[in-house]
Amino acid sequence: MADLTVLIAARNEEERIGGTVEALRAEFAHAEILVVDGASTDGTAAAAEAVGAVVLRLGGRGKGEALSAGERMAASGPLLLCDADLRGSLAELVDGDADLRVAAFTTRVGGGFGFAKRVARALIRLRTGYVAREPLSGQRRLSERARAACFPLAPGFGCEVRMTIDALRAGLVVEEVDLDLDHRATGRDAGGFAHRGRQLLDALLAAGPLAVNHRGQRLPLVGWLAGLRRDPGVAAIAAIGLADDLWSGKERGLKAHFEAGRTTGVLKLVGIPLVALWRTRSVSGALLVAGCANLLNQLDTKPGRALKAYAATAFVLDAPLGLAVLLLPYDLRERVMLGDAGSNAFGAMVGFKSVGRFHGWGRWATVAGVVALNLVGERRSLGELIERTPGLSWIDSAGRV
Repeated sequence: MADLTVLIAARNEEERIGGTVEALRAEFAHAEILVVDGASTDGTAAAAEAVGAVVLRLGGRGKGEALSAGERMAASGPLLLCDADLRGSLAELVDGDADLRVAAFTTRVGGGFGFAKRVARALIRLRTGYVAREPLSGQRRLSERARAACFPLAPGFGCEVRMTIDALRAGLVVEEVDLDLDHRATGRDAGGFAHRGRQLLDALLAAGPLAVNHRGQRLPLVGWLAGLRRDPGVAAIAAIGLADDLWSGKERGLKAHFEAGRTTGVLKLVGIPLVALWRTRSVSGALLVAGCANLLNQLDTKPGRALKAYAATAFVLDAPLGLAVLLLPYDLRERVMLGDAGSNAFGAMVGFKSVGRFHGWGRWATVAGVVALNLVGERRSLGELIERTPGLSWIDSAGRV
């Protein structure tokens, strides 16, 4: 076990982290113990360092983000994930050949009514067919293969649910081990129910489509919600974008997609104009809708950028603003991402509103402007141009973490 790394995400655990680290050091003498301190307001970091742990201080992110940051610092080899307030031996968890070994507590102390756990169990079964007894357990041992398949983790408290899903979908062996362990359980009070509510929401988001953002964080894709509208054109374009989110390759740009042939990018390049043509019964309308959908997709490279562009044009065109306003704070704080489904759908809404607003030569002039911006984006990054332009750069960065 000389190459084992023990990874702990901790926040405000000054009273218990020292004992947890000391017990782990006694049990795994040759392992490195790495504690990721998630913006604690007490002496958690100092207490962990005092007993020999390596401490990484992180901002106010969630559990999945903290563990992912720690994994990037850890040496190659297997990982042992552990809660900061754990009591009991994990030696049996480290033994064994399964790629992902999960501790199942033999004794239950505290907790709520089990609703969050039942939902988490159902999500894993829905995605993989596997029935997990302890879908939310934070005590896990990952082989190098499991580590490669699961990291970066899903954000927040959804990390364990998605970890199990990713390992199983990668064809790895998952095993649950009964252990006599104890940790500080949440009760049936306001704080406990709030915690389990966050667990439930994070698990639901983690079980859906995810993508890696510009920082290397893995975030839920929620832009497909824009397709849940009565407009069949927007819904169809969102579905095409979602296909690209789920099955896209490494190709970027029009040239790369056409050279590769049958890609989800080519599906978008052909499918979105055809949907727009069917919906508008007009060549100029199809070009305008497809151009707007692709343009907003090109802008979706930094948090909030595409939604800000949509909000500005939607205000002028009287397009729906509710969902964009709701998602913008979460997008800016890097809690969710639009993805192609969202950026294409929001762009299509702008396009359809523009078709209703502009007619004749005015529409063709708008088409020319949108196509020109798309061509500029193919040759140079629109994001870089925005960041270099005074005024636009300030608006672009406003509100980001």
